Amino acid sequence: MGEFHALMTANPDYAPAYFYGGQTLERMGRLEEAREMCLRGIEVTTRGGDLHARSEMQGALDMLG
Repeated sequence: MGEFHALMTANPDYAPAYFYGGQTLERMGRLEEAREMCLRGIEVTTRGGDLHARSEMQGALDMLG
């Protein structure tokens, strides 16, 4: 997970870091952290106007329940 955090620190608007970071956390069983990562990704993509990435992030969040 350190790689994703380093990437988000270096480029906080890079949406894929949040998407794949959330997926990685989910696979690790860290569901609450995965939800938080998706929510942060939704904020980033909304702010950046990337509706496609926002939709993917929302779908990932919905699957987490």
